[in-house]
Amino acid sequence: MNQGKYVFSQLSEFLPQRVFDGIVNKYEGDKYVRHFSCWNQLLCMLFGQLTSRDSLRDLIITLEAHSKKSYHLGLGKSVTRSNLAKANENRNSKIFEEFAYHLIAIARNKRANEDFEIKGKIYAFDSSTIDLCLSVFWWAKFRKAKGGIKIHTLFDITTQIPAFIHITSASVNDVNAMDHITYEEGAYYIFDRGYVDFSRLYTITQRKAYFVIRAKSSLKYRRIYSAKVDKSTGVLCDQTGRLTGFYTAKGYPEKLRRVKYYDKESDRTFVFLTNNMEVTAVQVALLYKNRWQIELFFKWIKQHLKIKSFWGTSENAVRIQLYSAIIAYCLVAIVAEDLKTGRSTYEMLQVISISLLDKTPVNELLKRIDYKDVKELKYNQLSLSLF
Repeated sequence: MNQGKYVFSQLSEFLPQRVFDGIVNKYEGDKYVRHFSCWNQLLCMLFGQLTSRDSLRDLIITLEAHSKKSYHLGLGKSVTRSNLAKANENRNSKIFEEFAYHLIAIARNKRANEDFEIKGKIYAFDSSTIDLCLSVFWWAKFRKAKGGIKIHTLFDITTQIPAFIHITSASVNDVNAMDHITYEEGAYYIFDRGYVDFSRLYTITQRKAYFVIRAKSSLKYRRIYSAKVDKSTGVLCDQTGRLTGFYTAKGYPEKLRRVKYYDKESDRTFVFLTNNMEVTAVQVALLYKNRWQIELFFKWIKQHLKIKSFWGTSENAVRIQLYSAIIAYCLVAIVAEDLKTGRSTYEMLQVISISLLDKTPVNELLKRIDYKDVKELKYNQLSLSLF
């Protein structure tokens, strides 16, 4: 089936092109385009992501070196620096955003599992700031002499796939991004203490969802009653009570659960707040402990996909590159599930990045490698920490 096809062409077959074409038609992305279509643009961006190109010039030099293969790679006839730069500058980034969310839905569906101790959907929400040069990225104002953007991410803990991405200027306060989350009934949402905003947390309760958040030291809280705890588990107290601050009590008028937990690994004590009265105190700590996975995701994607060095300076070009990185991440996750490789996303990228112009069947390529030689910790197998 894949005889004679390049690995990159085999991978691109996992992308639902009809869906992408429908999105392109919706935004008239190919209007007046004669040669370099949105599909060609997407494949060029993915080629750059999967081969870890550092700049637009670097990407074009690589493609020009293999120009005779461009047609078979699906990149089109006119892959030039100016064509790709103009496409990233002018074509609607919503095309790539909607396609990224379509792939996110596919990847999450394929990687759904029930192995986690606590049943249900579990999300961690956090942001990561990418510093930019203000003189070049003039639209990304952050501080007086510094630019930057924030990637606010809702990360699905059970599938290891980001469920929601919101890109803003770095000057936007993290709690404001909570207004853009669509809360699902019965799901768990995990936040760090930077997201303590009780009126917004109360919105989660009103949507019949649950949250676990680390409390601030200035918390004003009145205990109503305490549950018995086994201190050998690390749980120091499990209380139910109400907020006593004037504004916080108005923002969250219902009862809240307060769990104090000692973590032996870090030799630290943590205080959590949650609106879930059913799970055990140990499970509350476990839920927060898994928040660290989103930090590992940010670290991993910055290291292994190109989002720190941008191939364009406009906001539209930056957004296209960010969503292309997410598309590449989801594509590798989908391939891993469909081919049942049993390999981590990083391991697959290590092999794929140097094999895109090989003609070996991708299934054979990913299964015959001795992955014990890959000297990198799998990001989803790193020891989790509460800190």
